[in-house]
Amino acid sequence: MPLTALTIAEAAQLLGLAVDTLRYYEKDGLLLRPVPRSTAGHRRYHAEDVRWIELVTRLRATGMPIRDVRRYAEMVRAGTGNEHERLELLQAHREAVLAQLAEAEAHLAAIDYKIGLYSERVAISA
Repeated sequence: MPLTALTIAEAAQLLGLAVDTLRYYEKDGLLLRPVPRSTAGHRRYHAEDVRWIELVTRLRATGMPIRDVRRYAEMVRAGTGNEHERLELLQAHREAVLAQLAEAEAHLAAIDYKIGLYSERVAISA
């Protein structure tokens, strides 16, 4: 089924977000455009809105500060001519995510080491 227009509740459910989060994203300038409204004034999210919100959600989930997400959204809204700045922002964020992954892998290795020790002890005492 093609995504034509979703209410805020439907969009929130589809995206796994709270309705208040969608309202916050809109209020804080994180969306690419004002969310279209029905004749009754209800928000109507379209496929391009959902795709953008998915990206914002991923950027936030990987630790990008709101100010950087807002800056990125402002650059995209401004149109062509700032791709270099967009690239720099995303590359810097990528480096931060890679550092987080490396740290998580080191923590996982320590946990695996302890699991190995306890597995050996349990096997010996059995």
